[in-house]
Amino acid sequence: MRPLRRSRLAASIFAVVAALIVAGFPVYVRPQVDPVRKADAILVLGGPSYGRYARGFELGSRGEAPTVVVSNPNGRKDPWLTQQCASAHAFEIVCFVPDPPTTRGEGRELRRLAAERGWRTVVVVTFRPHVSRARFILHRCFDGELVMVEPDDPVPARRWVVEYALQTVGYVRAALQPGC
Repeated sequence: MRPLRRSRLAASIFAVVAALIVAGFPVYVRPQVDPVRKADAILVLGGPSYGRYARGFELGSRGEAPTVVVSNPNGRKDPWLTQQCASAHAFEIVCFVPDPPTTRGEGRELRRLAAERGWRTVVVVTFRPHVSRARFILHRCFDGELVMVEPDDPVPARRWVVEYALQTVGYVRAALQPGC
């Protein structure tokens, strides 16, 4: 009887994991990414991949928006980003440390800047697994249009397990915390 219970338990666990992978595919692996277009600002969300910053700076240099807003959740602990924020660019650069140092904190700063500057359309740059959750959180903070784009940073296969877990936990936390 015991081997039968173990095989049922294993089959149940496998079914749950498979269902989570299938359900997460359109959310994490193939999220809705928008075509880049002119906007009032470009917001680069913070994170460990520098590809997002390069993409945001590239879009600013191409004139897609007059202002590039850069989240620097690590503050001065990131010398490269601190130097980028202090350097002259072909666009206005606004750097900030989000409070709290999360997507919610970035959304609050977006809301503040948009209200102050009259922004209605913002291009948001973040990496692929974070696109859907970032859209969900930022829409709670910003009434305007979000144009979600990603850098060309491939996510290594072994990283997807971690991203599924992190993004799912992040979604649950965001859903349990109403408002911005």
